[in-house]
Order: sequence, then structure tokens, then C-alpha cells
Amino acid sequence: MTIVFEERPSDSPYVLTVTRGYMAAAGTTVRPAECCWHLIVTRYQGVQRIVVVGALESSGQISYPEGVEGLWIRFKPGAFMPHLPANRLLDKETELPEGAGNSFWLKSAVWQVPDFDNADTFIDRLGREGVLDFDPLVPAALGDVLPDVPDRTLRHRVQRATGLSQSRIRQIERAQQAATLLAQGVPILDTVDQLGYYDQPHLTRSLKRFTGRTPGEVFVRSCQPE
Repeated sequence: MTIVFEERPSDSPYVLTVTRGYMAAAGTTVRPAECCWHLIVTRYQGVQRIVVVGALESSGQISYPEGVEGLWIRFKPGAFMPHLPANRLLDKETELPEGAGNSFWLKSAVWQVPDFDNADTFIDRLGREGVLDFDPLVPAALGDVLPDVPDRTLRHRVQRATGLSQSRIRQIERAQQAATLLAQGVPILDTVDQLGYYDQPHLTRSLKRFTGRTPGEVFVRSCQPE
């Protein structure tokens, strides 16, 4: 699968990145676990789909046909839609119904489908209308800037906004960090030590579960010539 894409950061307080792209060649690839949820617009052979993809607890495979175009809006940890609980979106695609023309339905209202250039304006309008909310406690907790709140409250609010437990988010993020180190050529045992895995089998299980690849596969790919 060959993806041609363009990605940019977002000015919206709710969004990490906005990406657009198309599939220059069909195929199947591994997609990693994902702590953040997405709003995705795809177009293929005249058919448009708008889907909400929740956080993904483990890696899997994804396939696209040649020629499909897409827009991916990736939300920050802490951004959530109160009327669509994050735990119900977990590991699922939820398709939103189409409206007339280039529009779709969300929370009993019709919205124009966003594009790469106006995505920030669209998202901020969702925030003003109460479709989106943001819990600042979530990024604070994940960044170890712990506020003075009970542990039970902290767990509840992280789960409410992300659909995931704080420990599961940390497992996913650590596996992503390990994959980055290995891809940079850091030896496997050094990666184990740096990120606090018990041993190499522990690292292997984590990467296989959350990235779909073994440490050896990631490291070997990093050593291959361009």
C-alpha cells in the first residue's frame, strides 16, 4: 500500500494534526494501537463516508483500495464528545449519516463536511456548539502533572475522555517510544533498559500487541538502505 499524504499541526485546542492523502496503490498494512480518536472523511468512486474512529487498544491490519482519498482529524487526549461516550467508540468505526449535499448529521444537526484547509474552523465551531468538550485534567494526568484530585476521580475522567485506562495509555505510549528508538537504530537491549521493560520478551510482547511488529523487525528495517 502506497500512501501519498500531507500533514499539518492544528491551531485548534481540540486537535493534534490534520492529514489529507490518497492511496496511490492498493494494499494492506499494519496499523498500531492508538490512544487518540479520529474523525475521518473518505471518498472513493463517488461515495463519501464520514466516520468516527475511537481509540484502538491493540494493533491490527487495515486495507485501502487504490484511488481512495481521505481526511484524518486526530484529536488531543482530553477532547471528547459528551453525546458519544468514548468507551462506546473504543476499537470501532461509527459511521455518521449523510445529509443533503456535502453535509452530514452529528448530534441532531447538519454540518458541512470539513476539508484540509477549514478543519480548524469546523472543529472550533463544534466546540462552541457543545458537540465537543475538553477535559484539561487528562493531559495533565498523562504528563504526570497530577492535580489535587482523588485517584478515583482521575481514573474516571481519563476513562470518560479517552475510553482507555491511564495504565493502558502508558503501555501504548511506551511501545510507540520503543518503536521510535529501534527505528533510530538503538539496540534492542538498550531499548529495554531505557524504557524500563523487564526483559527482551516483555518488550517483544508489548511491541507485537501495540505496534504489530517485533523489536527485531523494527530494528532490521531501520538498518536497511534507502
